[in-house]
Amino acid sequence: MTLEQTIDPDHVGFDAKRLDRIRSHFERYVDDGRLAGWHIVVTRCGQVAFSGAHGTRDLSTGAPVEADTLWRIYSMTKPVTSVAAMMLYEEGHFQLTDEISRWLPEFADLRVYTKGSLQAPFTVPAIEPIRVWHLLTHTSGLTYGFIQETVVDGLYRSAGSDLSGQGDLDLAESCGMWAGLPLLFQPGTRWGYGVSTDVLGRLVEVISGQTLEEFFAERVLGPLGMDDTRWWVDEADAPRAATLYGAHPQTGLATPLPKLGAEAFQRPALLSGGAGLISTAADYHRFTQMLLREGELDGVRLLGPHTVRYMTRNHLPGGADLQTFSSGGFAETTMEGIGFGLGFAVIDNPVPGKVLSGAGQYYWGGLASTAFWVDPVEQLTAMLFTQLVPSSRWPLRAHLRQLVYQALID
Repeated sequence: MTLEQTIDPDHVGFDAKRLDRIRSHFERYVDDGRLAGWHIVVTRCGQVAFSGAHGTRDLSTGAPVEADTLWRIYSMTKPVTSVAAMMLYEEGHFQLTDEISRWLPEFADLRVYTKGSLQAPFTVPAIEPIRVWHLLTHTSGLTYGFIQETVVDGLYRSAGSDLSGQGDLDLAESCGMWAGLPLLFQPGTRWGYGVSTDVLGRLVEVISGQTLEEFFAERVLGPLGMDDTRWWVDEADAPRAATLYGAHPQTGLATPLPKLGAEAFQRPALLSGGAGLISTAADYHRFTQMLLREGELDGVRLLGPHTVRYMTRNHLPGGADLQTFSSGGFAETTMEGIGFGLGFAVIDNPVPGKVLSGAGQYYWGGLASTAFWVDPVEQLTAMLFTQLVPSSRWPLRAHLRQLVYQALID
């Protein structure tokens, strides 16, 4: 499936010369060695106004970035899982306020960390159960082991839960492990990035009676025609996969991460609803267009319009932003003026964050610096694909936002 420009940018309110600043700016990242390659797509009103690629998917072979290049999208899996869960919500299977222990009994009788060390943590009983909306908004108190900022994420690492997954544990077994660890905070009282969406994926499995792989294939990826999106890359498609890089600590140059990168080439024990998918620009473009069209694409409707609008409002208590409500730690977003909906960060006010963008925009990104956003007000979508860990190394997402919006003149 290709993803080429379909309309003159001037016909959909862009200044074409201004929009082409994206190309010249991001080419410098490749030319000076900070990125191996990238693919960027910008649409308006459902038409592709910019589709550009530069560099290689593998520096050692010189193989170029192409339309069918496979990218590890990591946390851009989360919106897909959130859509899957809300499809079940629309069918009446649960209320957002339901306790998840109704389906996942291991999450009953949780405890919350309050003080102490990794060797002697002190915990108290949770006074509020984890509810479905807590998973969708990352207000559950679950965290990530790789954040490396708190005693609780240290306990995750000690239990074997880290960036490289949970060893040989599958999704059900991983949920049992996470449920046995203390929460970082009382559910609903803070925002904290973690395995909430993985647990949400397990909820999808239990309610639907299917594995997450089966549900995605039959209910989301298949109907949308996302035929290149998968959980791992087999031998036949391995040459299409982009190599995973980190930034050299001294030079900043893109440096291969062979151990972490190799995980994409074998079937994982854990089908991670929070970080498991591998996709192409063309496939994820179809997902963003479904969102822009409020749940429907090419006659296939996954969600109702009211549901998509509801998901993409700020659901943090009191309308708080992440700057005031976050527990700190790792996040793939700026904090000021940013709320969080049911599976997406939401820009309530673009001014505090000091990045040119639109109010009402919703978005997320992945660990390897991939990103997307949907702006329903301007009828605009944008996607960035590259493979650099961590996503915070260069301000790629902020740069893309300012370059897209400065080109929008109508």
